[in-house]
Amino acid sequence: MEGKAIIVGAGPAGLTASYELLRRTQIHPVIVEESEEVGGISRTVNYKGNRLDIGGHRFFSKDKRILRWWETIMTKTIEDSERELLTINRVSHIYFLRKFFSYPISLSKDTFLNLGLRNALRIGLGYIRARLFPTEELTLEDFYINRFGRPLYELFFEDYTTKVWGKHPSELCADWGRQRVKGLSLPVVLEDYFRKSTRGEDRSKEVEASLIESFRYPKYGPGQLWECVAEDVVRKGAELRKGQSVRKIHVDGNRVRSVDIVGSNGEWTNEVCDYFFSSMSIKDLVAALEGIVVPENVRRIAADLPYRDFITVGLLVNKLEFLKEKGANLLPDTWIYIQERDVKVGRLQIFNNWSPFLVKDPEHTVWIGLEYFCDENDELWNMGEEDFIQMAIGEMENIDMLKRESVIDAHQVKVKKAYPAYFGSYGELEEVRRFLDTIENLYCIGRNGQHKYNNMDHSMLTAMEAVSNVENHILGKDNIWLVNTEQRYHEKVY
Repeated sequence: MEGKAIIVGAGPAGLTASYELLRRTQIHPVIVEESEEVGGISRTVNYKGNRLDIGGHRFFSKDKRILRWWETIMTKTIEDSERELLTINRVSHIYFLRKFFSYPISLSKDTFLNLGLRNALRIGLGYIRARLFPTEELTLEDFYINRFGRPLYELFFEDYTTKVWGKHPSELCADWGRQRVKGLSLPVVLEDYFRKSTRGEDRSKEVEASLIESFRYPKYGPGQLWECVAEDVVRKGAELRKGQSVRKIHVDGNRVRSVDIVGSNGEWTNEVCDYFFSSMSIKDLVAALEGIVVPENVRRIAADLPYRDFITVGLLVNKLEFLKEKGANLLPDTWIYIQERDVKVGRLQIFNNWSPFLVKDPEHTVWIGLEYFCDENDELWNMGEEDFIQMAIGEMENIDMLKRESVIDAHQVKVKKAYPAYFGSYGELEEVRRFLDTIENLYCIGRNGQHKYNNMDHSMLTAMEAVSNVENHILGKDNIWLVNTEQRYHEKVY
């Protein structure tokens, strides 16, 4: 099988598609990447030798193909002895009421002491009521209450979810919970606690991912893997065009025939193709279609699809304030979920614990990432970089995490369309999908390509399924869209 494939985006989906095309077919991949970097949101940002993992990427999957794929890419070779997958212990906490709670919430003594007897009783009674009188799951709020009860939902889900999405859970579609939380509920958390307490065995193959206690991780962050993939595919014949973007997609006879590409210098070129793999946002994809009648309703739905944008502030500090009384300088956490209502920060990463190789001087400094969820052109997004950094430092001081004088250096990273959101016109997305599936050689892959909050392994699987369809001359696209609709594991509860 021969031909040329245009692949939009050099993130996990686009690079996986390129790798698989080269491995399984004679099709020539041309990867068009708007930025000057590879990896998409899974890239690693290097700031003066300190590396930022944007959003945090735990390498965990229940699909053996993905596990083998990662191992193959990151196996040490004579040419590159730095390729290595570390095994990292997963430790996370919730920071709420200026106290640390286990994540996910467990039946530990500390949890009861932090909550108090009254709240503990309310949670138990609330859960019983939810099980006896479940509500129809129309919204994410309904979903959470049915699984955890209203008191626990109000304490640990309501405000944080609003912070992440900028919408109250009652305004969000229940699909997000079904996709990201699925099998996790209060009984599952309790079962996990009792099993660990009584047997302590390794159950990584049967538990929800939010309960998984270890994961694999590239030595220099997730971007290292995608930089290695990019090097491998280019060496094997793929073209990687950075700083270029697809602006028009020319369709004729229900097939993409060519695309117009604009470079960073503003020069336009037309590229003929036999296959088109899109990890660009559906909003931009539909807007770029030419030569085909796009129903007005499809244009409206695509144009109105919502996204949540993301800002990370990396702070290099010499100590974390809340540890001074313990005589320590570092918590064991990879992530800390900040549920305090008086600050905008959503999560805190401690990069030393993801991998000591992310930090230039891990013995004497702590490299943390403060994660903020926002909308492009809102107050947070439009704030000047220095003002934003000073605000972030002030928030850390306010919740007793650090002192301003302990900050050595800082860096800010912004990411557009980081999270496809499940409100607005999302509920009508199926109509857009049906239309796009009529274009025979168009394959929507990845997180933004499907407007689905996929983990990295799911984005890769959409690309693998798409290549399988090409290889086996399968016109249907259901198998691609069905990735991450039935598997019972996910990374985040919120």
